[in-house]
Amino acid sequence: MDKSNLIEATIERVKSILDEKKVEYITFDNGAVTLEFGSTQIMIIVREFTEDDTIVECMATVVSGATISSELMRFLLRKNAELHFGAFGLLFDNSIIFSHAINGANLDSNELLTALHAVSVIADHYDDEIVAMAGGRRAADVQQEV
Repeated sequence: MDKSNLIEATIERVKSILDEKKVEYITFDNGAVTLEFGSTQIMIIVREFTEDDTIVECMATVVSGATISSELMRFLLRKNAELHFGAFGLLFDNSIIFSHAINGANLDSNELLTALHAVSVIADHYDDEIVAMAGGRRAADVQQEV
C-alpha cells in the first residue's frame, strides 16, 4: 500500500472508531478531526511515519495567550518528566499544547480512546493551573468568544 493510501486508511479507521463509540467530531479537508472534551479541544492528525506505518497524533491546545516565562517553562518541563506519556509543547504562536502520538497501522479502539481520554484529562486539568500561573485563555474560553 502506498503512503497516501496508508494515511487515508488510518484516517478512515479513526473515524470508524469515533463513529462506533458515538463520539461527535468535525472533519477537515486534510483529514484532521477535532473533538471537544471538557474545557479543551483535541485535534487528531494522521501523519506519515515509515513505509508501512502511520502515526496518529492527539493534540490539545491547553492555553493560548499565556505569558511565556522561565517559571512556566520549568513547570511544563517538570510536568513532562512526571507524566506517563505525552508532553507539553509550544506552537509557533506560543500556544501551549499537550500531545501524545500512537501507532496508526494497527490502531485499535481501546488504544485510540485511551489516548484521547488521557490527553483530554491532562489538558482539562492543567489549563486552569496554567491560566492561574501565566494568564491566557483555555480552549473553552476561545470557543465562547467565537
